[in-house]
Amino acid sequence: MDRTVVYYDAADAVLHPTLILEFGELRIVKVSDDDDWYMGSLNDDGSVICWSSYADLHDALRGL
Repeated sequence: MDRTVVYYDAADAVLHPTLILEFGELRIVKVSDDDDWYMGSLNDDGSVICWSSYADLHDALRGL
């Protein structure tokens, strides 16, 4: 996996992704120390800023 920097809630927390699913400019992120899935968007610098979390992948995909 590449070393994409992933932030949650306006860069207040840095997430450590184990999986990033790409859907155009949107991203769904799974992190190593959390059961939640996070949704966000790709920034110009290649980082991802996430604004919401979901209890499971099914809910995250429905949120697209």
